[in-house]
Formats: sequence, structure tokens, C-alpha cells
Amino acid sequence: MDTRSALLVVDVQIDFCPGGSLAVPGGDAIIPVINRYIEIFRSQGLPIFVTRDWHPPVTRHFREFGGLWPPHCVQGSVGALFHPGLKLPSDVIVVSKGMEPDRDDYSSFQATLETGLPLREYFRNAGVTKLYICGLATDYCVRDTCLDALGAGLSVTVLQDAVKGVEIKAGDSARALEEITRRGGELADLAAIEKESAETC
Repeated sequence: MDTRSALLVVDVQIDFCPGGSLAVPGGDAIIPVINRYIEIFRSQGLPIFVTRDWHPPVTRHFREFGGLWPPHCVQGSVGALFHPGLKLPSDVIVVSKGMEPDRDDYSSFQATLETGLPLREYFRNAGVTKLYICGLATDYCVRDTCLDALGAGLSVTVLQDAVKGVEIKAGDSARALEEITRRGGELADLAAIEKESAETC
């Protein structure tokens, strides 16, 4: 990791974890691993971003209005909160997506900061060139985020022990990771990142 790296935690929200309205199977099991990644990036003084779905009550993203999904992560709802087990630092940068009723916004590159600045512009302005990405769900928001990042010319490493997929079709997550690596992304796990972090201290 170098000074141009950042950690991007995708959509670890209550509605996407067991008991939520659109639960990813085992979605909460990755939270302790994500917390360890957060510790590592904080120890390196590197920025940490966390994205959230932040949907209006009426959106074409929801099944009753023509979309694929049951209502989830509605603005201001309990389900839209970050999972309470996620240990976010006070200076974490929160970005929101899915706020427009006529868009799905799976990718974090369609998200904006609280100031309204698009995330992709923030990365460009801040000189971020390498993203380490984890969160939910592998086969949707993580996949689309990684592909958009690669398309924008950034280096991408998926933290494969800190992602989980919806798996509407068996193998969707594996296919998503294969597509990401085929387009130039890399995979890593906690042991590799801890080693990489130790080497840069």
C-alpha cells in the first residue's frame, strides 16, 4: 500500500445483513474481517470510504415500481443504517447512492459525498489511484464498483475474504470475481494485506 491507496467498504447496512429486508446470506460474517482491514488502513494513515444505499421510498429500483428488489435501505430507516458491528472511525468518509428514483445505482462510482461531490471526482482530486474494496454484495454493488473503478483507470484489489454475494443464481459471486480479474483487478486476503502493511511500515 502507498499514499495513493484507499479502502472502500461497500453497503454494509442492516437491510443487507441477516434479519434485514434484503439479506445477503452470511452478510454479517465478514464484518470482523472488515474491521481488521479498517484497523490496518487507519494504522497506515490511509483514507477509508464507506458507501450506503440511500433510496427514496418510491424508486424504480423496488419491485413494486418495476424493479428487482423488495424495499430496502430507505432514507432515514433503521434498515439503512450501517450494521452496528461495523467499527467505523470518526473520520470515515460516507458516500450515498441510489438517491434518484429513476436510477438503480449499484456502483459506488454513482455515489456522492455529503457535500454533493461525486466520489469519482473526489478520488481524482485527492490523487487516489488504488482501491481496496470489500463489502456487499459481491455480485452486484461490489462487482459494479470494481468494474467502474477499473474503467476509470484505477487499480483494484478485491478483499475476497470480506465480500459476500446475493447468489440469485448459484455461482454469481464467483463469476463476478472472475470478471473483475479478467478486466485487470486483483484478489487478496487478510494475510496478504497484513504482510503488505508490515512491509510499508
